[in-house]
Amino acid sequence: MKEYFFQDNMGKPMDRVDGRLKVTGGAKYSAEFELPNMSHGVLVGSTITKGRIKSIDTKAAERAPGVLAVLHYQNSPKVPGYVQAAHPTEPKPIGQQHRVFYDEQVYFNDQPIAIVVADTLERARYAARLVKAQYEEEKHATSFPKHQGKAFLPTAAQRNPKHGLNDYVRGKADAYKGENLKIESEYVIPSEMHNPMELQSIIAHWEAPDRLTVYDKTQAVIGSQNAFAREWKIPVENVKVIATFVGGAFGNGLHTWPHETAAIIAAKKVNRPVKLMLTREQMFTMVGYRPFAWQKVGMSATPDGKITAITHEAIGQTSSYEEFTESTLQQTRMMYTSPNVTTRYRILPLDVSTPIWMRGPGEATGAFALESAMDEMAHVLKMDPLEFRLKNHTDRDPERNLPWSTKFLKEAMLMGAEKIGWNKRQLQPGSLRNGDWLVGYGMGVGTFGAHRNRASAKATMFADGRVVIQSATTDIGPGTGTVMVQIAADALGISPDKIIFELGNSLFPPAPSQGGSATVASVGSAVRDACIALKKKLASLTTGNADSGFRNAKYEDLTFQNGQISLTSSPGTKLSYTDVLKQQKLPEIEVTEESRPSNEERQKYSMYSFSVHFAEVQVHQLTGQVKVTKVVTCADAGKIVNKKTAGNQMIGGAVGGIGMALTEGAVIDDRFGRYVTKDFAEYHIPVHADTPDIDVVFVDKPDFINNAMGTKGIGEIAIIGVAPAITNAIFNATGKRINELPVTPDKLI
Repeated sequence: MKEYFFQDNMGKPMDRVDGRLKVTGGAKYSAEFELPNMSHGVLVGSTITKGRIKSIDTKAAERAPGVLAVLHYQNSPKVPGYVQAAHPTEPKPIGQQHRVFYDEQVYFNDQPIAIVVADTLERARYAARLVKAQYEEEKHATSFPKHQGKAFLPTAAQRNPKHGLNDYVRGKADAYKGENLKIESEYVIPSEMHNPMELQSIIAHWEAPDRLTVYDKTQAVIGSQNAFAREWKIPVENVKVIATFVGGAFGNGLHTWPHETAAIIAAKKVNRPVKLMLTREQMFTMVGYRPFAWQKVGMSATPDGKITAITHEAIGQTSSYEEFTESTLQQTRMMYTSPNVTTRYRILPLDVSTPIWMRGPGEATGAFALESAMDEMAHVLKMDPLEFRLKNHTDRDPERNLPWSTKFLKEAMLMGAEKIGWNKRQLQPGSLRNGDWLVGYGMGVGTFGAHRNRASAKATMFADGRVVIQSATTDIGPGTGTVMVQIAADALGISPDKIIFELGNSLFPPAPSQGGSATVASVGSAVRDACIALKKKLASLTTGNADSGFRNAKYEDLTFQNGQISLTSSPGTKLSYTDVLKQQKLPEIEVTEESRPSNEERQKYSMYSFSVHFAEVQVHQLTGQVKVTKVVTCADAGKIVNKKTAGNQMIGGAVGGIGMALTEGAVIDDRFGRYVTKDFAEYHIPVHADTPDIDVVFVDKPDFINNAMGTKGIGEIAIIGVAPAITNAIFNATGKRINELPVTPDKLI
């Protein structure tokens, strides 16, 4: 029997269950735990970009007050899991994560070369400034445009002809070149840096030589647990990772970074807990970023607006020691009905730290180029961009030749267009004015795979009616705990205030990382299944009781509502959950359930979430100042469990898209290979003054093929397509097409 819920709680704009804790300071983040005998670590970064350390002088630092240790490649405890070399019979590795304090090599500027551990943070900071290194410097390469010709097909694709990063051709390769009506443009996105509110931090504590506990800012407690166990060659059950609260993360918590291993090394050396928190400047160099990318799109169409061919090429930046790749071209392969599609993806290694996934990883980058090209093509055709997209809408996945599990993108487009006042938009750029300001409208479409992963949850019901649910997922900000409480309340038929959801601890049943917009579908399914198992356990206790009116009733004959079990055929025959436990003299009952998707079912359908974003901008004719005056962001993401927290996600994604379009961009001084944008004075993220009121619209139609709750992911599509919506609106206002982000005033005057 399939059970579908959302009659009572799912869909409601419920307040966050942890909201009061967070606003009153009661929530403890990774650096806020206090352990006995705590010490503090501070990293020392390299002052060159490429080369080797000739010598390192730590004497002054070691003599400084309170210093417990100064560790570097010459005296650091060795990490047993660091790979020494590839086995001669195995393929050469595709790079590897940076091995901190492993040898004298320097791969990027501000690479950690030492850690100073002291009894107070202030003393550690002071002593860190006393560490001096001498280098043998080599010529470095950090300029993307200068070295663009050295880009290559990722090694994984070279080894496997069927790999998704290989060149893709549907129909005829580069068919647009032979057409009359065509456009061809290049696009550039600079590196965008991870800057969540909470700085990256960790407390490492060796409770025994083979037993490690860490309080870590991570999006994957199980992933971190496994990584640390591999590094230190200890049983995975001997590693405990705690991340109860995470103060914002957009992908940078999905990797094991050098500072984490450095803290664990230091704790091993001094035999006491070590707390390490990165500075804001170190966030720019040590924990990844959205990589610099160059793209080129060629597109052709018939005079009546049917796309005939698309070619999309992309080059993404990576480090010299590790190959980082993204799905930059995925949206181009499946979004529009073009019979001819060609994609080519390459990576360019430079002397920089490794990039990492950042909200809408790959797709947000690719959508900027694709959706800008769609707008350009529509302009050449003298066609409304919305009409152009509707005309090339796909009713089936053209890449995989499969039906969509669900797709209501057309509805989302029409809902958003009405909300933004799209009928005011003029085909001729520069036609609308508000005094000295030119007014324009633009749109951009986004998509991301509707993923679901294996996850587990434990549910315990106590005799007083409370239910505690545990799962080793994390909450990086979207309100995971709140949504899980709503799912459980609906599944169990009890009030949400009787449910507690506990997360962020590797001792709990395993769950995947929070990333890729898959948490609700994955962990939510496990929570739902655990609640169903709990109801079945209650039912077996009830129907097996000889003194009960439920004797021999089947589970399918029962209704679970308002904390009570009743016979569906005789609603007056009912028993509260608490009475069931009291009758059986049980203080509690518990179940643990694992939920996993059906791979066979998922192979029959193509599963994606979709979004469309509309922007109204005003551009000052004299100064080139851009104001985003209105944004409407629309999601086709299955059933929306909580319109309040989901709305917050969409708003947050739109703000990120404003930053992508108008303010954010890392700048390297290539003479030294050093970032000159390394704080919020030089690297500009959107503030309230940059952000208008943002309207959120949901299609809110369930996808029961994806999972029994009907949900799909929303976190990534919230940003994918926002930046091109804004730049397309700027073109509509000014007639100037700016294809290099961010669009600053100097580019418009």
